[in-house]
Amino acid sequence: MMGERFSAQAPRAVVMVRPHAFRSNPDTLHDNAYQSGSTAQPAAHIALRAHAEVSAMVQRLREAGVTVHLFEDTDDQTPDAVFPNNWFSTHAGGHVAIYPMAMPSRRRERRNDVIEQLKQHYRVQDVIDYSGLEHDHIYLEGTGAMVLDHIDRVAYVARSQRADPLALERFCTHFNFEPMLFDAADAKGRAVYHTNVLMCIGTDFAMAGFDMVSDPVRRRQLQERLAENGRTLVHLSEAQIAEFAGNALELQASQGRVLALSTRAWRALQADQKSALERHVRLLPLDVPTIELAGGSVRCMLAGIHLQARTTPAPTARTHAAPEMLCN
Repeated sequence: MMGERFSAQAPRAVVMVRPHAFRSNPDTLHDNAYQSGSTAQPAAHIALRAHAEVSAMVQRLREAGVTVHLFEDTDDQTPDAVFPNNWFSTHAGGHVAIYPMAMPSRRRERRNDVIEQLKQHYRVQDVIDYSGLEHDHIYLEGTGAMVLDHIDRVAYVARSQRADPLALERFCTHFNFEPMLFDAADAKGRAVYHTNVLMCIGTDFAMAGFDMVSDPVRRRQLQERLAENGRTLVHLSEAQIAEFAGNALELQASQGRVLALSTRAWRALQADQKSALERHVRLLPLDVPTIELAGGSVRCMLAGIHLQARTTPAPTARTHAAPEMLCN
């Protein structure tokens, strides 16, 4: 059966956050071309719909056999809290990273209770906190800014305000990834704000809007690197990227690996693209149209857990700032 073997790329568990006061964040409109700034719907109606979409998504994932750790967000000052993958990531060997966020409203999303629950349920050896880099206007918004190849240890990053090369270099040094930095933009010349809108890497496939990579030489290098170990490459058009077709995450479910993506993204894929993906994963479309008003989709909503589960009570893990940080 496809996707039966263990893969470091496909986590069995995720963290999700269910918002109670969801809205499109005005602070992020200036650099997120995929975000809708206004809607005729009442704010309370939007918040209720977003809450319901997250609840239904959690149920679908759990029914598929994915472990979901669900947290509630009742803060009306954190409109993007539904996207936890931007402020922390987890890594094999028991490592957790906490990231510097570009917008002050997004810095409020960082939560000690999430990290503490990870320590209770999984083997966490240390937590490296890069958030102090915010004092020097240096940002790296987690697995939104980076698309990580956990198998070949490569961090693919589209340069933007939210992905600083210095922070990327430090992350890659600490977590043993090879950085692959590139420029990507839409037809109007607007930089792609987060790499995970542009690209998805699975165990045996990778799909991306390759034509949006500005430098043709770098574009070819990316394709060659991704295909180096036999991955199937699926080329997405700019129109498909705008429908969030690249914003997907491979997960280990009870009956093999699945690709979690939005219904909107699934509809944007062509039949031959779906067939190419279905040779490796089962497609799991999830309906989140209200959440997508904020400029993110299913991948942004999922913080994958790449940690070993505990069978005994947890000792206290270490939390410390990243070495040589430029903070005051």
